[in-house]
Parts: sequence; C-alpha cells; structure tokens
Amino acid sequence: MKIGYSFRTAAAACALCTSVLLPVSPAAASGGTGTDPGAGHRSAGAPLPQPALLQREGTQVRLRPGAPQVPEVSALSWLVADADTGEVLAAHDAHRKLAPASTLKTLFALTVLPAVPASVRHTVSRRELAGIGEGSSLVGVVPGQTYRVSDLWRGVFLNSGNDAVHVLAELNGGWEHTARQMQAKARSLGALDTHVVSPDGYDADGQVSSAYDLAVFGRAGLRNPDFARYCSTAHASFPGTNGTMYQIANTNRLLTGANGVKPYPGLIGIKNGYTSHAGNTLIAAARRDGRTLVVTVMNPQQGGGLQVYEEARALLDWGFEAADRVDPVGSLDALRPVTHTARPAARTDARSEQASDRPATAALAGAAGLGAAGLSIGLALASLRRRSNRITRG
Repeated sequence: MKIGYSFRTAAAACALCTSVLLPVSPAAASGGTGTDPGAGHRSAGAPLPQPALLQREGTQVRLRPGAPQVPEVSALSWLVADADTGEVLAAHDAHRKLAPASTLKTLFALTVLPAVPASVRHTVSRRELAGIGEGSSLVGVVPGQTYRVSDLWRGVFLNSGNDAVHVLAELNGGWEHTARQMQAKARSLGALDTHVVSPDGYDADGQVSSAYDLAVFGRAGLRNPDFARYCSTAHASFPGTNGTMYQIANTNRLLTGANGVKPYPGLIGIKNGYTSHAGNTLIAAARRDGRTLVVTVMNPQQGGGLQVYEEARALLDWGFEAADRVDPVGSLDALRPVTHTARPAARTDARSEQASDRPATAALAGAAGLGAAGLSIGLALASLRRRSNRITRG
C-alpha cells in the first residue's frame, strides 16, 4: 500500500494585511471556508496538511505514534472524514473520477429538496415517467396516481427509485434544468470532480464523481433535516393503487441488516448505489461518542456485491479508533469558493445606502482616498449644521 505523508507548514502575516481584503486561495482556505454551520473548525495545534496531498495517488494518511494502521480495502477510491470539522482522516485516490451510480442522488436531493414542499400532492403523468433507463431501480410510481412529495422522496432514498427522481425533476423544472442546477450546486460546495449528465445516477457518458465529492455531498446532507430524516429511514409505507399501501425497505444494508450484512452500530445512513459500469458505491455516516464520521467507498475490486458494506465497516471502525491519533490529510472545505463581504462605509443618505450594496474592492490607495473624502464630507456637514443653527435662532 502506498502511503503519503506531509509536514507542517507555517505562514506569517503582517498586521497591515488584517485590515485589507485579500484574495484567498483554496489551499489557504482549507481551515474554514465552508458555509455550512460547523464547517472548518480545526482542533487547536493540529498540523495543517499540504494543499495538494489529496491530489496524490495512493493512500494518504498521517499517523501519529500508536495510531492503528489503515485497513486494507480493495475499493478503487475511498475516504474517511470527520463530518463535523470536515477534516479528512485518510483517503485513497480521493479525487479519482469514477461513475457514482445512485450515490449521485445525494446531490440531486441537496439541489431539489428545497424547491418543492414535502406536503405538496402531485398527480403523476405518463410524460413524467418517460426516458427512465433500462434496468433502473424503481419504487413503483404509477401514472395517474397522486403522491405526496414526501412519498416520492422516500422512494428516492429507500428504493433508489429512478421513477421518483424523474417526477421530482419535472416538478423542479425539468430533467436538463435539474442537471444544470446539480452541476452548479456541486461547484458551490467545492465538489470539482463531479460532472452531472443524468440526475438519477444512471450510467451516462461523461458522468463522474469522486470519493472526495461524494463525502462533501454526504456531509452537506446531514445538515439538512429532511435529507437526514429520509436517509436514515430503514422501512416505510409507499402508496399503491386504489388506496392501498405497501412496504419498502432501504437498500443500504448497513442500515437494515438485510442479506446477512450486520447493521453498523450508530449508523445514520445516507446512500448506496450500483450500476454495471460503476460497480458498488456507498456513502455512509455513523455517530459514536459524540463524533460523526462520513465514509465513501467506490467500486471494490474483491468480494461480491456486499463487499462495499464490509469495506465501509472497516473504514468506519478505523476512523473511530484513530480519529484522535492522526493528523488530517485535507479538508472537505478546501475547494469551496471563497467569498468576502466588505464592511460598508458610513451611510449619509439613500444614495450612499444603495452604493454600499455594490461589490467593493479593497486596496490601500482606495482606503486612503476614502479617508480623505470622509474628512471633506464631515467638514461640509459641520458647516451646514452651523448655518442651519444660525437660521433657526434668527
């Protein structure tokens, strides 16, 4: 197994720079550029990893003395991260672009969940179910039947139903529109390896993601209450015809324990997937002793169809044991776009209030100019007040 290590780097900043907005590179932002609550918190004294460490091939881990060795797994790509801090504890070919299968439905949910309220009832048309890929997993959506949006989401998360995805995508503005929105959402989260072609994760030319990106999606999903509720549901009832209901079960075996897979203690859930091209893929999250880990496993090369769960189990076990005895090799926040909000200048009238909403560029020369202008304005206002006082008293 190829192991990569890096060393602590240090940077000095002048006091002057603290008052000026400067561009920040993704590498420098790895400690806390996320917009999700709780993102980017680093434990005191933790060494900062080299920015490009996760871009290297092979297994990357920074073991302290006494830390357990990373387990041998056969997946083409995998990653273990702390879901609260975003710190990546270990990874193997984290940015390798591979077909994601139905784990891409996590990005679909992040994109579409806010668009349509769960309580909305919708009667499905035959047109909305057109174009479903051959051999797709289905939950059993029927044309002419009325469903609540929450029913359709359970069909997505539990049965990985591509029929439910197609209907929700139409409610969101259409298939192509949803794919474009998903692409934009991925970029906004710093998931730069993902290219969306088919929102349901069905094999399509050029459709790829990575263990890193899938961990980003899984972590973001845990912060959405609806996402977290759906992905942790093991069993549910789904509407049938003529007012009947039937039971559906989550296909994530680490959650349900189906097919002889032992349920994982503390498992929160998230999403599994399979296609002939992608192989078996999985995003799994679990909580133990106040710590939440997210693990991604893509396309194990050994064992059968259940091997993905056993490799995820081994990585979760290692992560919980090693979390306080390794230094991070990267951050799930590292590639997010960096934005700055300039402090607005003092507002003197409606015009200046409108101007303060425009983007500002910080520079030393500009700051000096603003200071001189502010002094001139202040003197002029003082003169006007003195004149006003004389008129009032006269």
